Amino acid sequence: MRVYVPLTLPALAEAHKTGELGSGPLVAYAVTPGLREWYVSEDIEELEYAALGRAALASLRLLAADPDAVRRRVVVAVDVSDGAVSVDPGRGPEASALGEVTVTVAVPLAKAASVHVDAEDAEPDVAAAADALAAADGGDDDAQAVVDGADDHELLWFATQEIPNLVGQA
Repeated sequence: MRVYVPLTLPALAEAHKTGELGSGPLVAYAVTPGLREWYVSEDIEELEYAALGRAALASLRLLAADPDAVRRRVVVAVDVSDGAVSVDPGRGPEASALGEVTVTVAVPLAKAASVHVDAEDAEPDVAAAADALAAADGGDDDAQAVVDGADDHELLWFATQEIPNLVGQA
């Protein structure tokens, strides 16, 4: 199963140093039944793109919690066995839980298929979105528009061989 693990550049640097995304459990995003129902598509590429978008939002939340991190969203796409992933049925149809899964095993960085990172020119909008996140969660429509502005920037695709160059930016 392809899962999308939200990170920050400092967390990617740590994963590069240790060779592991985490020892589990890890929060990640994937094409789940709830995501399929919400997105209403049978196209697997569209569904995976939606899961990537959910992970990008989770990365933004990580940035909001780490004011010292470079203001770029980071998502690592990794393939894990189906048995290593669980969906919390108690989360139900909550919007914040769409596509969310728990990876229950250690995930070696060597299993990564690709890395997705904001371009440098996205930093001001991502910084503003991270700052506005709490207000948006509280129902502030103006703040939500700022958060949504981060989505105007597509995450760039990087091969795993490019991780050393990416973490040099952390």
